[in-house]
Amino acid sequence: MTAPVLEVSGLAVRYGKIEALHKAAIKVGAGQIVSVIGPNGAGKSTLLNAVMGALPVTGHASGRVAYMGEEIGALPIERRVARGMCLVPEKRELFASMTVEDNLVLGAYRRKRAGERNFLDQLEPVFALFPRLKERRAQAAGTLSGGERQMLAVGRALMGKPDLLMLDEPSLGLAPLIVKEIFHIISALRQTGVATLLIEQNARAALQISDYGYVLETGDLALEGAADDLAQNPRVIETYLGLAKKPV
Repeated sequence: MTAPVLEVSGLAVRYGKIEALHKAAIKVGAGQIVSVIGPNGAGKSTLLNAVMGALPVTGHASGRVAYMGEEIGALPIERRVARGMCLVPEKRELFASMTVEDNLVLGAYRRKRAGERNFLDQLEPVFALFPRLKERRAQAAGTLSGGERQMLAVGRALMGKPDLLMLDEPSLGLAPLIVKEIFHIISALRQTGVATLLIEQNARAALQISDYGYVLETGDLALEGAADDLAQNPRVIETYLGLAKKPV
């Protein structure tokens, strides 16, 4: 059996005396979409930043983070990116004054630096996935709508041909119709073979497209299971899906 693309065990993160994450354990396989849902302040972004090696200087992580079967806990963020890990942060962090196309080209910089001649080979596939970005390829990124900026952030990540794509709250601040479109596109990524770790407050949308899910509450993984099973779990329904039955 091949090793998961990402396997985290016993991962704890402390900020001074405060433990923001307590012995988390998650797995993500190739072509899988795995979601971590939970309320604000549960430690979801902390989990992603610890996996990516992007914790602030005040944070300290312990435990095991394995990528492609290799322990990477001691690797700096640049080495993790070079190995094919990519994080799309909540704030998207685009270059507002640069065009859509230039932002996408920057996403392939790691591959160019590695000497890949065809480092721009993902540009047309990204445009096929996001036709709106193709229409706006010469437009400044700062003039895009919120949904278009999210599309650009994901598209830029895909330009690097990652093996592990991590998305931090991709639906944040977006209108419901745009959220539906973004999640439809994330679901389509499964066909590319990329492993996707999705951090999301919108539990309903996340579980609908995921293979497996985890529920994170105040730093602890409270529940886990197949996404369909979690979506039927009474506790998840009552707390996160807003479908609790009213008492008779």
